[in-house]
Amino acid sequence: MFDCPAGKAHYIGIQIMKLHFYSAWAGLLAVTTFVSLGLNAPAQAAVAAPPAGFTALFNGTDLTGWRGGDTFDHRKLLAMPAAERDAQIAKWTATMKAHWRAEDGVLINDGQGAYATTEKDYGDFELQLEYATVPKADSGIYLRGCPQVQIWDYTEEAKFNLGANKGSGGLWNNSPGAPGKDPLVLADKPFGEWNKVRVIMVGARVSVWLNDKLVVDHALLENYYDRKKPVPARGPIQLQTHGGEIKWRNLYVREIAGTEANQILAAHGGAGFDSVFNGKDFTGWAGPINEYEIVGGAIQCRPKKGGTIFTANEYGDFAARLEFKLPRGGNNGLAIRYPGKGDTAYDGMCEVQVLDENYEQATGDKIDARQVHGSAYGMVGAERGYQRPIGEWNFEEVTVQGSKIVVELNGTVILNADLANVTEFMGGHPHPGKDRKVGSFGFAGHNDPVAFRNISIKKL
Repeated sequence: MFDCPAGKAHYIGIQIMKLHFYSAWAGLLAVTTFVSLGLNAPAQAAVAAPPAGFTALFNGTDLTGWRGGDTFDHRKLLAMPAAERDAQIAKWTATMKAHWRAEDGVLINDGQGAYATTEKDYGDFELQLEYATVPKADSGIYLRGCPQVQIWDYTEEAKFNLGANKGSGGLWNNSPGAPGKDPLVLADKPFGEWNKVRVIMVGARVSVWLNDKLVVDHALLENYYDRKKPVPARGPIQLQTHGGEIKWRNLYVREIAGTEANQILAAHGGAGFDSVFNGKDFTGWAGPINEYEIVGGAIQCRPKKGGTIFTANEYGDFAARLEFKLPRGGNNGLAIRYPGKGDTAYDGMCEVQVLDENYEQATGDKIDARQVHGSAYGMVGAERGYQRPIGEWNFEEVTVQGSKIVVELNGTVILNADLANVTEFMGGHPHPGKDRKVGSFGFAGHNDPVAFRNISIKKL
């Protein structure tokens, strides 16, 4: 019929266009049928887009981004020789992959095998996920590798003595009676329904919402592996397996930067604190105030200047809150129960050290463990590794009661000491003021432009 090659080509082109049209129409009809009949759509369609600012931990199709793990101290894992660490992770991952699978946008574990563990470590973060499980199952969510936000059967009477009847969401491995150990309310949904979890972790401070109900309110997560040390500053998120099937979906994480983290910390527990700095001048302060200046609403030691400035008011038992920012190699201190004259560290109760965490690398000077940031200078050393990068604001709270002093840096307790028990001093230098019962609060400048702002004190 078509002797003209051009005409034949035109006909074939029309047929190809029709074929594409009918193929597209058939695909649309299939998707519409899945939706209208409530059937399970293909795995790719089952994974919702992450909320704004979040990234997906699970892609809905495979275990990309996950490795195996166990109840194992993350610090010890990182301290292993690389070959030994890699071998251990490979062993865990092999058993994890044997018992975990992705199916229709859901991450499923059969109740056995190693824990699903993120390959990436996290510091401060917000986590969102959903889970569904079966009667008598037991599971949990490890935060920075530490157990755990508890998930279990709230109807299992055999575990009522352990607190199962109080519900899921608590920080179950905290000490008995400690904040966060038990959930504030029972918020679990019946079996067969999906439970929604939201976790915010800043420092060691954890808040948990289960099905939109607050079940843990800004509680300190204890370090299960060594309760004398705080939880690591960074670590993986882990999904625990514990003998019963559990399903997970819509797993999203958002890393929290320092500014927001400080806002979260400041928003909790602030009742009773009164500002002692107006952000404009040195009203209410004494000492060598000419050695300091106000820069951007913050008290800042002038370069190459120093000395201790202090509040006109004196305090016995108190808590102080503030933000501080360090230059590289920066050095200063918090004067605790300072008498208004003499050496801050020795004549006052103590000087809480304010120091660049990488001071030794910055200056080449060697320091004693009782000189690191947060230490009761020369008496008790603080934990390291919790300071924000140079140039960022840090949030710190110091609580003084009797002879005891607690320093919480960026949401993590780095010092918890009773100075009455100190008998050995750095360099053998005694601290005659350590038993002082009352005095001023202040800053002990040491030539560096260290800045302080949002300074408030609560009498206890």
